[in-house]
Order: sequence, then C-alpha cells, then structure tokens
Amino acid sequence: MKTYDLSYSTCFSFFLILFSIISFGQNPILSQHAKVSILTCGTGNESYSLFGHTAIRISDIENNLDIIYNYGAFDFNTPNFVAKFAKGDLQYFAVTNSYSNFISQYVYENRSVYEQDLNLSLDLKQQLFDNLNTALASGDSYYTYKFIDKNCTSMVVNIINKTLGTKAITKNIDTTATYRRILYPYFDNHFYEKLGTSIIFGTKVDQIGDHIFLPLELMENLKLAKFKNQNLLLNPTKRLLKFEKINEKSWWNNCYSYLIFLGLVIILNKKSINQVYFFIVGLIGILFVFLGFYSGHLELANNYNVLLFNPLLILSFFFYRKKQIKWIYNLSVFSLLLLIIYIFILINKIHFLIVLPLIVTNGYLLIKLAILHKKRIPIII
Repeated sequence: MKTYDLSYSTCFSFFLILFSIISFGQNPILSQHAKVSILTCGTGNESYSLFGHTAIRISDIENNLDIIYNYGAFDFNTPNFVAKFAKGDLQYFAVTNSYSNFISQYVYENRSVYEQDLNLSLDLKQQLFDNLNTALASGDSYYTYKFIDKNCTSMVVNIINKTLGTKAITKNIDTTATYRRILYPYFDNHFYEKLGTSIIFGTKVDQIGDHIFLPLELMENLKLAKFKNQNLLLNPTKRLLKFEKINEKSWWNNCYSYLIFLGLVIILNKKSINQVYFFIVGLIGILFVFLGFYSGHLELANNYNVLLFNPLLILSFFFYRKKQIKWIYNLSVFSLLLLIIYIFILINKIHFLIVLPLIVTNGYLLIKLAILHKKRIPIII
C-alpha cells in the first residue's frame, strides 16, 4: 500500500501514453506477445511500506512497451493537505512507471517483488490496457483514499473485475478473520505502530474482512481465482526480486520502553505526574472523539477505546487545582465504571494484551484517586 508523489519518471510515462492516445485517436494495439501481470511488492520497515504494494504490469516486446500502473499516488502540494488526509477526502490517483524504474526502486529498498501472469485472451488484455489508459487520460483514476475500502490493492481488483465483467477476483482465504486480526501481524517489530493502530481504530476493523484490501492478500487469493472455469493465473507465481526482510532493532520502539514508562508512573506515585498522565490520556480521548465525527475514514468511527482514554479525565487536572474533592471522587468512580465496561468489550479481541498495561495503570491510579478523595463519614460516640 505504498504511496507515490509525482515525479519526472511517472509524469513522462503518463504523457507518453497520453501522446499516443491523442496522436492516433486510440491506444496502441497490443500484439500476440503482450503480457498482463500483477506485481506484489513485499513489506518494508518504513511506515508507508509496512503493508506492501500492488501494481499492474503490461508488457509487449513488439510495441517496445513495459509499463507499470500504480493506484497509489497523491500530490503533496494539495491545499490543506494534512486536513484533507485526516478528514478522509484526500484524492489519490493512478500513475505510470517504466518497469526498469519501478524495479530499481525496490532494489534500492531491498524489498521482494512477485509477479503473477494473468490468463487472459488478447481481447481482454487490450480492453484492460484501454481501460487503464482511458482512466488516466480522463481523470477517472482519481479516487478518495480509504484505508480498507479504497487503496492501491482494491483499485487493482476493481479494474480487473470490471474488465472481465465479473467478480473473478474475490476473497477465498481468511474469510472468517476480522480486519484487525488480518492487520495485526504486519506490525510485528513495530510496537508503537501496533499500539497506535490498536487504540485509534474503531468497530469497523472488528468486522469480518470480507474483501481483499492488502497486497499479500491479493497475491494469495489470485492463486485460487477462476475465470470461465479456468485458473486466472497463467503460471505459478514468480519472484522477480528476493530479499530477506531485516527487522530493524530500536532502543525505544518496543514493549520494554512502554512497560518502563507505565511502571514509573505507578512506582513514582507523584501527584504532579498523575495529573499530567490523566491530562494526556484525556487529550488522546478528545482526539479520538474528534476524528470519529470529523474524519471520513470509517475505521476511526465508533471507537470504543474512548472508554480507556476517557476525555473527561482531562478535567481531573482542573479539579486538582481547584481542590474539588467531591468532583475528583465522582470522576474517578465514573471512569472506573467505564474501564470495567471497556474490559468486557476488549477481552476477546486480539489487541487486549497490548492494551492491558494501560488498563492496569489507569485502574490503579483511578482506584487510588477514589480512595484518597472519598468523603469520610465522621463517627460520633
């Protein structure tokens, strides 16, 4: 699910195709030697490369043609870029690369690349080629990016199925797994990315993953795909580049720094530290609520993690300063009740263990807060 900014090579390839369409009034006619294949690029260690990438390759030696189509580009110069990305209405689009430039990039990044040749008639190859080029020239390749529903992989699936006139490529593997469970292994050795996505994603990712949205998913499902009672793949999967993924070690991006930080909050047991901790937790909760209403990314909506990151906890900072003992007690008891509800919601989900230290820390501090500020009833003898 790699993203690309505009570059000289992609623009040159695009205008080369566009020039051919304008000059001849139609796309180049593919020969009998034309091949259509799906390229699946392996995962990397950078945030943009954690899930891999999908592209379409069309090559034809007679036409001196070898083009890669990528549905994963965006323009950094888009006005209000960050706001549009957060809101979920940033426009992505398809670009083209030459095969040599495309493969060189993955050599540079030390990432494997796999190729799967599609078993299509010449007419269908030409139709797919025409559909891709028409989409590029007309602007139909633009789409509003959605992490699960619309990305570089799902767009490739859509245009191939559209060309074939049927849903030849469908999900046949891991049909009972949730999106969250499918995503979880991709964050191995990237602890805070795993923790961050665990708490920022809402109920949508707990739904059954009923369609293909990841590159490696597509590669595996293509092996089972059928078209007109024949295998959609012409040959077994080929590995164009082979690199063993090297998991980079980080002194801070691991569970140990996470546990040490939360452990220190509990062990130091300072009022000022606890106030700052609850203030930060409340701020994160406010962010979750804001994104849930503001963003068009449905993965961020209905986020039950606000029960852990209770936005009301930010008020404890002000209650401390005003010495509002009654309100501190009420807030702590209410937050504990929300925490108990949260545990019941989370207990059978895959990210329960990674969030458990936060649950323990919040629970300990809230219980202590309630005990310290409980109004004592005087005993008269």
